[in-house]
Amino acid sequence: MGSDKKKKKIRADFRKHVDERERVKDLTRRFSLEEEEFDSFPAEERLTGKGKLRKRRTIVVESADEDHADAVSPAHLLEVDLSVCRPGRILSVHGATCEVEAEDGQIFRCAVRRLLKTIQSDYWNVVAAGDRVLFRPVEGTDHEGVIERVEPRHGILSRKSRGRQQVIVANVDQLLIVVSAAEPPLKPNLIDRLLISAEKGRIRPIICINKIDLVDPAELMPLVGIYAQLGYQVILTSATTGFGMERLRRILSGQQTVLAGQSGVGKSSLLNAIDPNFRLRVQPVSPDTHKGRHTTTTARVLRLASGGYVVDTPGIRQFELWDVVPEEIASLFPEFRPYLNGCRFPDCTHLHETDCAVKNAVADARLDIRRYESYCHLMSEEEEDFEE
Repeated sequence: MGSDKKKKKIRADFRKHVDERERVKDLTRRFSLEEEEFDSFPAEERLTGKGKLRKRRTIVVESADEDHADAVSPAHLLEVDLSVCRPGRILSVHGATCEVEAEDGQIFRCAVRRLLKTIQSDYWNVVAAGDRVLFRPVEGTDHEGVIERVEPRHGILSRKSRGRQQVIVANVDQLLIVVSAAEPPLKPNLIDRLLISAEKGRIRPIICINKIDLVDPAELMPLVGIYAQLGYQVILTSATTGFGMERLRRILSGQQTVLAGQSGVGKSSLLNAIDPNFRLRVQPVSPDTHKGRHTTTTARVLRLASGGYVVDTPGIRQFELWDVVPEEIASLFPEFRPYLNGCRFPDCTHLHETDCAVKNAVADARLDIRRYESYCHLMSEEEEDFEE
């Protein structure tokens, strides 16, 4: 039996590489064949997108609630047979297969339904860690299944990849932005990008400065003060000494949290300190380059003993913002907002114009110059390598 929700039919676009056109080759050369053999060939060739050539298809979906209509796509609403499907949550994605946790805690290794992979969307990846899915267990196998539908997402951390949206993790409440006080060096510009991405994805951001045992904590206070004045929660931790770990446990308990940051900042080490049963693989920072080594290779959802989930993610080397146009970047810096209407020109970019209220505020030290430089770098649309 299907769902009790109202059904409707829609026309869905498919990816361009699906069902490529096959054309009869060497037709002129083969014209010299015997007449009887030639008569078996088609008299004409269709040039319209029919049959395997079409790039659109009618599919049956469940009607979305009007309040959430903008947040779903045909892939989220595909009709499935609920009598053979089970709800689950994707724990990790490994190439063409996913690790899915059913509601009873059983783990299934699942492939993705072909129709899901072929429906065209802005997403670079069809499924991501944290996705809520409906999957069909395959009879006669040892905990294998097929993902039939991805449920509508909320709380998304994503970035731009090859011109499309790459979802790093879905359905989280919090983003723990992990940076290190040293080894590798602290990257405030990455913090700024992740703060913007958290606001776009409607996730609560928390800044975690790890490895404070390697520096004098007093040196971090100016940076901590800037973000604290903007209303962001900042915590200092050391996975080595245990400093700040109890506070971090309270922040993570009962929440759905994703950890993000460059390689080597200690994301996996922090999680091992929170729960030694995780036994996540860690490596020291390279003594030659002082850079982190890519130890975590895929995002993985982990259940906390105190309740909730955490998601360990691979180290970030580049992070290009998704669905952010230059005209809105200034408004995504909270401290800029009181000055945006004070500029001489209504379309002021706050870069080179005269009588710019934002630039004047920077010159008068009412705005932090480092944050302004971060804004300028974002406006330049240049890719930034956070492992240099």
